[in-house]
Amino acid sequence: MDPVIIVGAGPVGLTLALALARQEVPSVVLDEGTGKEEQRFARTVVVHEDTADLMHRLTGSPLDRTGLRWAGWRSMRRKQVMRKITFTSDDQVPRTAGPSGNPGDETDDRAPAPLHLAQHELTRALRAAIDGEPLIQVAVENRLDSIEQEPSGVTAHTRGPQGTWWRGSYLIGCDGPRSTVRKLEDIRFPGRTAVERHAVAALRTELPWPGQALLHRMPPWRTSGPSAGEIAARPLADDVWRLDWLLPPGKDLVTPELLVAGVRETLAGWSGDGTPAYELLDTGVHTVHHRLARRWRAGRVFLAGDSAHLLGALGGHGLEEGLRDADNLAWKLALAWHHGPHEALLDSYQEERRAVVSARLRAADQVLPVLRGGGGLRSYVPGSARSHDALISDGHLGRGALGAPGAYATSPLAPEHTESEVSVDTAPGAPVVDVRVTAEDGSFVRLRERLGRGALLVVLIAPGTGVWERKHWVTAGVMPRLAAAVTALPGPAELLVAESYPGAAAHSVLLIRPDGHLVTALSGVRPAELYAAAEAALGGLARREAAASTG
Repeated sequence: MDPVIIVGAGPVGLTLALALARQEVPSVVLDEGTGKEEQRFARTVVVHEDTADLMHRLTGSPLDRTGLRWAGWRSMRRKQVMRKITFTSDDQVPRTAGPSGNPGDETDDRAPAPLHLAQHELTRALRAAIDGEPLIQVAVENRLDSIEQEPSGVTAHTRGPQGTWWRGSYLIGCDGPRSTVRKLEDIRFPGRTAVERHAVAALRTELPWPGQALLHRMPPWRTSGPSAGEIAARPLADDVWRLDWLLPPGKDLVTPELLVAGVRETLAGWSGDGTPAYELLDTGVHTVHHRLARRWRAGRVFLAGDSAHLLGALGGHGLEEGLRDADNLAWKLALAWHHGPHEALLDSYQEERRAVVSARLRAADQVLPVLRGGGGLRSYVPGSARSHDALISDGHLGRGALGAPGAYATSPLAPEHTESEVSVDTAPGAPVVDVRVTAEDGSFVRLRERLGRGALLVVLIAPGTGVWERKHWVTAGVMPRLAAAVTALPGPAELLVAESYPGAAAHSVLLIRPDGHLVTALSGVRPAELYAAAEAALGGLARREAAASTG
């Protein structure tokens, strides 16, 4: 079968290619550039726990080894007397200092701090993982200019020094806001332009709060320059910081001289003793747009990342949502590639991901008037009675409608409710919690390490198994019956055992999708209900294959 064609060699396209390769699906990545990533410290990405784990699985390198994990989020007001706060999953709970005396030292398993890194570092890690991967071909200097679809596949033509015709099974546009794929498929991209503007500077310096992101909503040194408004600072590696100044509405030109003045004024205001030494690495103006493509699928052509959506206000980071697009689409494309086209499963990509991003955009658009001066909407916006800092931190720290990973509660792949279904702390359709599990070979691994392999995961909650060797309990109790039920499921599946899972009673059985979202939790071993739930999660794959074999 022909490979999958991926248009665009940014983080989303490269992530999709690696995710497909892990499921034995070949791909061709069409890169209109030279394959060399430009180093831009002012272009950064915030990565939360679920996408950090995805990057670890695909690249083999945990991102937190770079020392980029945020220690917390400091809120700075007009007064210069500040509180040190590490936000947790509770609503703005101040935490005491950790063992070293620094408030950012303590950890909270429920809400790990996000990572912040330069986008070129992420792209570099993805390209390094692709090097030597036989299932991925990166074709540089190839700019797409036409697409032709037919029932059996897609043909794409590129121009440039390496331009030619490409034949693929599917084509995914990961080619950014000005997506050629979206335009060629005549897909509308409505929304709002210039929702917010930020002046951005990346610099190497020492701030009084090493490793801690901070927000200064109303600096007392307010002037008419970039530093007059809200200021955010986020730590990168090697004493590099990204500073963002919220600009007033309008299109006033931000000159280099004005930006440098803002840097010096802000650093002096924070240090309280003149401007500390700094090295300016990069500058820019970041304009936030909110747009959502009408369709994310047109036959064998799909959209992902910025070609499908633009969001970025209040911590809504579009690149991270693009990585989640790739994770959602990869296992569905892999099943279709290995087992033949399956429309219900492929259609669910648009239904699930577009609904999540749409909800994120609505939440940001509702909260923005409250935070930026339109207080008349306060009584109509859910959660707006909370402080401004709490609303902003939700987006940056990955909580609530503004920041939490999306759940597919109304997914077309959700099974029908049965009396055997039980509640756990993870709602159906939401990402599962990462717990330690025992794999089929007896090794102890993290649950999320088993994701992204194209297989459903079946997890039995069995307290006490962690202290015994697998050979002593694998043939005892409900295990033989459950193992037989897993073997009989309509698609690839892996049986895992966990001593515990938040909110789950002993002998509960969890069914988890290849992208880590919970399908259902059942009370005990229920082969028929487990089979029905697995079939629904795969879009009715078993019924389709049975019909094909009899037709």
